Parts: sequence; structure tokens; C-alpha cells
Amino acid sequence: MSDADPASYRALARPAGARHIDVIDQRALPHALAHAKIADAEGAALAIRDMWIRGAPLIGAVGAYGLALALDRDASDAALVRAHAMLDATRPTAVNLRWALDRVRAKVLPHAPSARADAAWAEADAIAAEDVAINHAIGEHGIALLRAVAQRRPGPVRVMTHCNAGALATCGWGTATAPLFMAHAQGLPLAVWVSETRPRLQGSNLTAWELAQRGIPHTLIADGAAGLLMQRGDVDLVIVGADRVARNGDVCNKIGTYEKALAARDNDVPFYAAVPSPTIDWSLPAGDAIPIEARDEGEVLRVAGRDDHGQTVQVAIAPPATKALNYAFDVTPARLVTGIVTERGVTRASKERLAAMFPEK
Repeated sequence: MSDADPASYRALARPAGARHIDVIDQRALPHALAHAKIADAEGAALAIRDMWIRGAPLIGAVGAYGLALALDRDASDAALVRAHAMLDATRPTAVNLRWALDRVRAKVLPHAPSARADAAWAEADAIAAEDVAINHAIGEHGIALLRAVAQRRPGPVRVMTHCNAGALATCGWGTATAPLFMAHAQGLPLAVWVSETRPRLQGSNLTAWELAQRGIPHTLIADGAAGLLMQRGDVDLVIVGADRVARNGDVCNKIGTYEKALAARDNDVPFYAAVPSPTIDWSLPAGDAIPIEARDEGEVLRVAGRDDHGQTVQVAIAPPATKALNYAFDVTPARLVTGIVTERGVTRASKERLAAMFPEK
């Protein structure tokens, strides 16, 4: 199978020779497929911060291109420091952003200012291409988990997801979805449980849309229904993505992941995290050191949807004086994680196993 993702959509594209990038503005999904052109570093920062784009690998790639855009304008040492800091401040939890920014900075620093922008663009292109290849490899390793289930029982493999770890969250294939996309393309029957993922509804707005685009059978569920489905024996395995993984195997992902892991453990349902190596933060010994982003309370107090007249509207869902708390992520302890699927294979979530899989780290 080719490393090229056969999706009909691309979350990120750089036209040949262009000094800008094109992204899908994911705020419009699933009701419209809208694109946005990012032509300066400030635009890249806005797209990351306001979640035009999201997903740890994609955030990293857009950040890398944002730094290249900044160096097109001013490649001095001071400008590099400013642009790096501005982009790094946009989203605190996903480690891929800092990783990508540091990688571009390290690549361009040895060059004279006149050569830095070209070097940055080349490095950002490399980061994007590597992400596609990494996710493809995750898919190849992850599909073995699905085939193992298919060999044990008849009928479709019943997979539960949370949030969106699809092609929309990456430069291609996705992480948790890569095994699903490949399995479906190879004729392995699937039935995917898609949790809504409140408050921003990445499951219902994005994952359901991606599965529909590829013709993969799926059913949307309320977040709180996940435990019941596992208790009833209706889930074969759970696969989620990750925004940061500590070196001991603790997994930080979209809020609500921890609850699914608890329900999975209580009901003997295997729980896997699909993790590209750039998402592993080797500097953090455990998940309690991961910064947890708290977003605007309006995301909890209001919900967007399409009305009967085809208009996309936002409506309030709580009394006017209500206060809301909006933590965007939680941390699932390694002890609840059956395995971590990386581009190098599937391993236990532990300091020793991760170190053995990535000895160079």
C-alpha cells in the first residue's frame, strides 16, 4: 500500500512552490467543507489558537510552516525568537507544536539569515511528509489488532473512538483512524462507535464526517453511553489518539478519555492509544507534569448546529448566569492502557517498553 493517503480531502496542503499553506477550516464541518489560506505567521497562530485546525500532529506541522512564514518576512535572530515564542504560546498541551518549532529552529540557526527561510520551508515540508509516513506505519501495526478480533468472533469488529484522531488531525491517514481506514479498504468489516466529544463535538462533527466520507459504518453515541456499551459487551476494543505521552506511558488526550479507559478496564475491553513518536515527551517522567489547557467557558455554555432552514447557528444551553469549567484534556494513567501503537509497533505503556522501542531517545 502506498504511503499516500487516498482521502478526498487534505487537512493541510502546500501548493507546489507556494509560500503559503492551505488548510481546511474545521469549524465549518460537518455542514460545509471550507478552506483557508495561511500566508503569515500570525495567521498560523490564529488558526492553531482558535482551532481552525486541531490535532497534535497537524498543529505541529502548521506551527512549522508558521515559523517559515515568519522567516520569509524577517530572518534575524530576534525575529526567530519572537515568532517561535508567539507560535509556541498558542496551545500548551500538545507537545508536537514545541517539537516542530524546535526542530525548524535548530535547522535554520546554522544558516545565514538570507538562507533561513528556504531552510525552514524545506524542514516544514519534511515534517509534514514524515507525519504521513508515520501514520501509515501506525495503521499497518494497528490493523493487526483488528484482525485478531476478527479471528476470534464473527461479524464486524466493533471499535470505539473518542475525539478526532483522523486525517483531519494530521497531514494524512490519522493516528487512531489509520488502522480503521486501512482495514475498511482491505475489506475487513467494521462498526465504529463515535462518541460526541463534548464540548467541541470533534467526534460528531469531524470523526463521523471522516468515516462517512470513506463509507465506514459508524454510530454516534453520547459521551456518557460509552460505559454502558462496554458493560453490555458491544465493544471489542477502544482506540484513541494522544496529544502528549509522558515517558512512563501516561496518555494525555481529549477530555473524557480517562473515563473511557476506566470503563474499559472494568469490563476487560482492550484500550489502545495510537501515538506517533513526536507525541512522546521524553522530558516528562509522568502525566501529572503535563500542562492541561483550560479553554473559554463559552464552548461549554453554547453549542453550534444546523437548523431546519439550513442555517448554522449557535444556541445557549444553560441559564445566563451559569459558570462553566472547560478543561480540554485529561490524563489516562499507563496502568489503564493496554498498549501504545507507534510507527515501530505495539508496546506496553511503560517507561521500560517505550525506552526499548525508542532507544535513541
